[in-house]
Amino acid sequence: MDDKILTVKDMMRGARNRLAAAYGEREASAMVDEMMWRIKGWNRTATIIHGNETVTGYLSARVDATVEQLLAGEPIQYIFGRAQFYGLDFAVDGATLIPRPETAQLVDMIADRYRKSIDLRVLDLGTGSGCIALALGRTLPFTREITAVDISEKALEVARQNATDLKVKATFICGDMLAVDFAGRYLYSKYDIIVSNPPYIAQHEAAAMERNVLDHEPHTALFVPDDDPLLFYRAIARIASECLEDKGTLFLEINPLFAKELAAMLREHGFQDVDIEKDMQKADRFIIAKR
Repeated sequence: MDDKILTVKDMMRGARNRLAAAYGEREASAMVDEMMWRIKGWNRTATIIHGNETVTGYLSARVDATVEQLLAGEPIQYIFGRAQFYGLDFAVDGATLIPRPETAQLVDMIADRYRKSIDLRVLDLGTGSGCIALALGRTLPFTREITAVDISEKALEVARQNATDLKVKATFICGDMLAVDFAGRYLYSKYDIIVSNPPYIAQHEAAAMERNVLDHEPHTALFVPDDDPLLFYRAIARIASECLEDKGTLFLEINPLFAKELAAMLREHGFQDVDIEKDMQKADRFIIAKR
């Protein structure tokens, strides 16, 4: 079709068709909806309203470029530098993981248990973009303190910007949770909630992962050595043993492959009430533990 008479609906149909070959029709449709929202601020209803309008050269070029990036495997969240999580819009970049639906389920678990509590102190270990800590800050009433930790200063720059954008007061600490003296050096409070979604994918699992994840998301936030898959969880258990309130709760996102081993390790660290919870795909994805 002549570019001069290309309509919005024609352009969107063409983009969906190009993407469907690589991603399937459903995901391709969602990608096109997302790019129209990010480029034009149009939701699906607005694209219908504007569907018969002639496409400008600028819009056509932006959509074509975005499709090319997607076909090259770049995640749409990194293309636009934004990701939706828990009903909030977060900045993300190559220094931070893209928030997953499973992690939103972890936030739900915490919110369900603490929605009526006040004066809560929350510690998020391995915060990345800050999605867990800041979603909790927007959801839980009258949190007294939110502290978010990451080893990457670049990730914390993104998290601080998200805190500003979302108007959540939080303290950000750049430090290595694996350090034996981490709690003594950086933490001066006892926390009602300690939450973490640390690196937990064993190195051997990389072979089965999608290329867009392997090529673009930070490996230091994804992988642990095959011979030490509980590396970060042992550090978290040590920190929680020192910094969790007596009636506080530890919430963890986990690798289903190591759920039972991890639960046993937490019991060895003095956690008596350790529950393994499933995600939406019925996989063992979370552990909730009390002292």
